[in-house]
Amino acid sequence: MFKTRMNADMALELFLASFEPLTGSENLNVEKCDGRVSAEDITAKTDVPHYRRAAMDGFAVKASDTLGGGSTSPVILKTGDSIGKGSCVRVHTGSAVPEGADAVVMVEDTQTHGGIVEVFTQVHPLKNVGEIGEDIRKGEMIIKRGKLLRPCDIGVIASLGIREIKVFRKPVVAIIPTGEELIPKGDALPGIGEVYETNGLMTELYIRKWGGVPGLHDIVTDNPGMIKSAIKANLDADMIIICGGTSVGKRDFVPGVVASLGKLVVHGVGISPGKPTALGIINGKPVICMPGYPVAGIVALYWFGKEALRKLGNMPREYETTVLAVLSEKIASRTGFKTFARVRLENGHAVPLATSGAGILSSVSKADGFVVIPENIEGYEKGETVEVKLID
Repeated sequence: MFKTRMNADMALELFLASFEPLTGSENLNVEKCDGRVSAEDITAKTDVPHYRRAAMDGFAVKASDTLGGGSTSPVILKTGDSIGKGSCVRVHTGSAVPEGADAVVMVEDTQTHGGIVEVFTQVHPLKNVGEIGEDIRKGEMIIKRGKLLRPCDIGVIASLGIREIKVFRKPVVAIIPTGEELIPKGDALPGIGEVYETNGLMTELYIRKWGGVPGLHDIVTDNPGMIKSAIKANLDADMIIICGGTSVGKRDFVPGVVASLGKLVVHGVGISPGKPTALGIINGKPVICMPGYPVAGIVALYWFGKEALRKLGNMPREYETTVLAVLSEKIASRTGFKTFARVRLENGHAVPLATSGAGILSSVSKADGFVVIPENIEGYEKGETVEVKLID
């Protein structure tokens, strides 16, 4: 089918090495930075907390005044507005610990009688006291450039009083669906030989989910001139994904058009399904040519699209969500191909749904994940424990 077929890992490595990450950034209010990537190191300009604070509701005391306190022999202290020998001050969680106090007795360990407090425990210095800089020290780096920001990270940034930070801009991805047989989604039923366009829609949703800004182009027919025009019209995007037209049939013009406009890095990859995938570079921008069969397209998008988007957007490599399960049936595969077998999880078992059939889109919808079989083995036997990569 193809003159060459490149190993899946080698193809990914070669493709990622052929373009550079984006350098553009923007300043955003911190509340809008969830899921964004920091474009700068962030250093604390103050201590957190910047004052000694009570960690519990209770009474601020000199720890030495509680010596001998116990459940049957309480220490008697006087309440007041300042700390002196034998006195204490009422405090609440987060309030300042008054000068002279070095500990807080929890309210549960006391009984109050007018201006007198019985303390039924003994505390040591700094008990239930948050010291200055206990959380963050002034000058400490709290966020490194290139960190994917989570709500907890944003909370830390906000605790320093920072209202705006610099983040890398999101990659803009142009998505071009191609095919004579495709018709737009709508009320009209497809005729014989026609199908609704879905690859572009799925790609659009995944790009947005993975942190990009997708732009879905109208359907382009299988015509080299029209495909070329569509690509040229979208060269302002950071990456282009073309759906369909990647094989070697009479109407598969996409790889040739990409080669005429730039460089075709790879055409033919050892992934199953997804062998006809093509990868190219035009004006320094990555171009992914996904097979038209939906499952093959999704596999190519997962293997190449997600990683290309990650590099463009300066996103750190993510750990995939995986679970271990026992195979309920044997899964066969071809040596030389990294095989993505669809499985459903059921009571600790991985139930194969389809190991072939690149056009059976519903098999992905019904699946919980993929079992990825390496190129050098001929599948897994029933009863083997396998790793299931969950589908986003």
